[in-house]
Amino acid sequence: MKKIALLGILFAFFCIVNPMEANDNMNELNEKERNIAEIAKNVSLGDMPKLKIALNAGLDADLSVNEIKEILVQLYAYCGFPRSLNALGAFMSVTQERAAKGIEDAQGPLPGPLPEGRSIDFGTANQTKLCGAPVKGPLFDFAPAIDEYLKAHLFGDIFARDNLDWKTRELATIAALAALPGAESQLNSHIAIGKLNGVTEEQVKEILAIVSGNEFGVPRVSPFPLGEENVAYAKYFSGKSYLAPLTQDKRLGVPVANVTFEPGCRNNWHSHTGGQMLIAVGGVGFYQKRGKEARKLLPGDLVEIPPDVEHWHGAAPDSWFSHLAIECNPGTNKNTWLEPVSDADYKAATAGK
Repeated sequence: MKKIALLGILFAFFCIVNPMEANDNMNELNEKERNIAEIAKNVSLGDMPKLKIALNAGLDADLSVNEIKEILVQLYAYCGFPRSLNALGAFMSVTQERAAKGIEDAQGPLPGPLPEGRSIDFGTANQTKLCGAPVKGPLFDFAPAIDEYLKAHLFGDIFARDNLDWKTRELATIAALAALPGAESQLNSHIAIGKLNGVTEEQVKEILAIVSGNEFGVPRVSPFPLGEENVAYAKYFSGKSYLAPLTQDKRLGVPVANVTFEPGCRNNWHSHTGGQMLIAVGGVGFYQKRGKEARKLLPGDLVEIPPDVEHWHGAAPDSWFSHLAIECNPGTNKNTWLEPVSDADYKAATAGK
């Protein structure tokens, strides 16, 4: 008993003299939460082999069967019924395989009864509390049915089920949306909602790192590697960018790199004496030739930039963007970097597109 008491005193002393370290640990994801992020990521990606690994890891980390079921059911609202149904089928197989091996996983509590009254009413109250204010806007005026479904079904019928707390539901939602291409706006909204409901900034970074597989916590933008932060050329960019050289054999004479831009990031006006080609591979971006209207870029779009044409390219204001940059005539091709694209010019180029 004396040893236990002494250890308790030492632990308390450590927390007092190292409050920042103790607080940092509290801000990190715990083992269960990390497994929830892995599960949600693979549901969203539709990667059943990796999902089964994550489901087994989650059960080994003491997530209950009903907690995982609840996560997989909820994610249909964010990833669609096909992803959710496939995930539930994979989980059923996992539980059967574990039972056949004699593993007894905790079932966990089922949700209690929903609140009395109409789901549209308590769902609206839940949504308001989750978001910190009533949710309305022109989109919901344009399509009132989606507003009703969100309030009555998602935030009513689903978020009122009490065997998962709202923080856990938002952890799963953030991970799923981070893995879903083209959902940056919804991801940013749920990151804000998560922070209102107990998810810390450090936990958000961890979730994004789990989903992206990179140390920077950059969402998965394309199938190509993210690379490293593009610090060597940072002075020519407004915002952060990342560079991943893809080709190795210089004898081929076709250098290719994947360039990723954070939302709002663009490079300065510049030109290439040998020209350049861009292939958009993820997110939403823009290309503008000096004196011409900006062109919106979506995955699969190709841009041919002739020699000595002044231009810029980068991400949309609300989306990450990734393109392949192909250097033409590499033996003689030189870059000329010019002035930054002003905020006003960038806003004018991207507004309403």
